[in-house]
Amino acid sequence: MQYHPLGRTDLRVSTIALGTMTWGEQNSESDAHAQLDMALDAGVNLVDAAEMYPVPPKPETQGLTERYLGTWLKKSGKRDKIILATKATGPARMAHNPQHIRNGYSRLDRRGLTEALHGNLERLQTDYIDLYQLHWPDRTVNIFGARDYRHHGEEDTTPIEETLSVLAEFVKAGKIRHIGVSNETPWGIAQFLRASEQLNLPRIVSIQNPYNLLNRSFEIGLSEFSHREQVGLLAYSPLAFGTLSGKYLNNARPADGRLTLFSRFVRYTNEHATKAIAAYAELAKEHGLDPAQMALAYVNSRPFLTSNIIGATTLHQLERNLASIDLTLSADVLAAIDAIHARHPNPAP
Repeated sequence: MQYHPLGRTDLRVSTIALGTMTWGEQNSESDAHAQLDMALDAGVNLVDAAEMYPVPPKPETQGLTERYLGTWLKKSGKRDKIILATKATGPARMAHNPQHIRNGYSRLDRRGLTEALHGNLERLQTDYIDLYQLHWPDRTVNIFGARDYRHHGEEDTTPIEETLSVLAEFVKAGKIRHIGVSNETPWGIAQFLRASEQLNLPRIVSIQNPYNLLNRSFEIGLSEFSHREQVGLLAYSPLAFGTLSGKYLNNARPADGRLTLFSRFVRYTNEHATKAIAAYAELAKEHGLDPAQMALAYVNSRPFLTSNIIGATTLHQLERNLASIDLTLSADVLAAIDAIHARHPNPAP
């Protein structure tokens, strides 16, 4: 395993992180514990969860992911062996955002964040969180597949300065160690950094956004922040909901596949994305590579990456995905990936 600094902190996190959003839906508690054991044995030290998980978000399953992680922490006694990351849900401003979190109050203000953190800590059975992230902004932005930004000038939002001030109090109290954002924009990153400097508040250390061969939009406006300000990327959906494994090509729908089980996941299945997936799968075949490992190895190799958050529903999948750390893509493969990207640029943002 390889490791990278987490922002400007003294923590070093594994290049591959363990994602958990299937725990409580597609994975049982025993599955979750087995995944944790395998990941730690492979050198993974960053585990990422969320108040909202599992996905798809449902009132009857909300919080199970953190609970499964919490029972493993209690049973294993390995709290000091992992860098524990989780998230506070943002407000339900878009139709697909969950309405049930915290009885419908998910603003990123004092009340919302206090309630969120209390629930996180209780479910995780710990008294501190290493990296506490805002799952998405308190304002409407173009995320989760939306291409264009549409301004809502009259929208009632929690100021970033207020959010960061509350989080700073959590840091001072020892309940969280560091702060990160997720599904954030270049403007948002700039505002968080400005607020930390002007108000002497903690700096954000990471940004968890989607990044994969079908969506390299992070490179356009955000990667420079990673380099210049050390706000590194925690890449989620590196396999684009499994589509980059090639298992859904030619309209295949394996019985246990997420796209088969849940009709809401259409972000990576449009016509242009499907053509790009086929091209990447063919490239992998030409070079004798596993398509999923090639896609993950590409993400692992990016200079702005802090950690690549992989998920799996079986131990076999997890083992294959973890093995991507040992794959170094040749110059020819990297050039071919860029050529495909030029023909199919960001078909699934």
